[in-house]
Amino acid sequence: MASKKEEIIQRATAEQQQKFSLASFKKKKGFVSTVKYKEQEWIPLSKAFQDVTSLPGIPAGHITILRGHSDTGKTTTLLECAASCQRKGILPVFIITEMKFNWEYAKSMGVQVEEVVNPETGEVVDYDGFFIYADRGTLNTVEDVANFIGDLLDEQAKGKLPYDLCFLWDSVGSVPCEQSVNSNKNNAQWNAGAMSTQFGGYLDQKILLSRKEGQPYTNTLVAVNKIWVSPPETFMASPKINNKGGEALYYDCSICITFGNIANSGVTKLKAIAGKKEFEWGKRSAISVDKNHIGNVTSKGKIIMTPTGFIDADEKAVEKYKAAHKDEWAAQLGSKEFKMVEEEEKLDIEYDG
Repeated sequence: MASKKEEIIQRATAEQQQKFSLASFKKKKGFVSTVKYKEQEWIPLSKAFQDVTSLPGIPAGHITILRGHSDTGKTTTLLECAASCQRKGILPVFIITEMKFNWEYAKSMGVQVEEVVNPETGEVVDYDGFFIYADRGTLNTVEDVANFIGDLLDEQAKGKLPYDLCFLWDSVGSVPCEQSVNSNKNNAQWNAGAMSTQFGGYLDQKILLSRKEGQPYTNTLVAVNKIWVSPPETFMASPKINNKGGEALYYDCSICITFGNIANSGVTKLKAIAGKKEFEWGKRSAISVDKNHIGNVTSKGKIIMTPTGFIDADEKAVEKYKAAHKDEWAAQLGSKEFKMVEEEEKLDIEYDG
């Protein structure tokens, strides 16, 4: 039972609260910005991707990480996303710091690209279209990438770049930080520190804040993340996958998708063979949604990547794809009589950071 003194204090507090206007206080302190977020939209990907991941595609206004060993489906996902962005009027921004990009592959995946031809020689000298592209010609460090993204966001805020933006970085962990470059020593801890400072402490939040209803544009970051594997700590333990460049993006990402396995590639090569000739038409890869802060559903399965996108990893889808491309394969093999084979792909696992 409250004492007389406590009752007096409670009455006085209640009287103060009755006279107090929380709305006026918020206005006086400037706490009037909208707290509502936009309805979640998605950048749709292929049905095969949706079937195996239970995701509609890439979530707009979020950070998505695509990680795994080489040739496991990460770039295929990135290019499917780019083509989908173009169809939706979202401007794709390619940040290519691992110089394996191929415009012919991008076009086969549905990315709309205009060839710039030398009128005198007929040679293709460049590519143009509804996208922005930057690579190691100008982006040599983590800080360069951060400044590039920050500059485009500033131009957008000024009304000079009036589009929703989707940054497509291939790949995190492929460039060092300025301190590593200046010291001629590629130090993993310095690189991770730069990622944490430039992205975890700043740019990641700018991307995520674009989801708020008061923001005129919605911006998205999709990052391919190079990985390394830490060996088992004990005989009974399992190896562990780690993100090159540090964990800054992983901590802030809403979705993380892992392609392939940890201790092996998790990939098999799909080939058509006629005589002594082989034509590799696809790869079957393991895929798992390891982190999902939007729908909370995680999943794992198999998917097949082809030069034109993903297909389901089942025999019905394979036969349908074969029927559509058998003439192309025959032209490569010199025969319409070929057999289908599947071979495990060997991979040298990188065990250092």
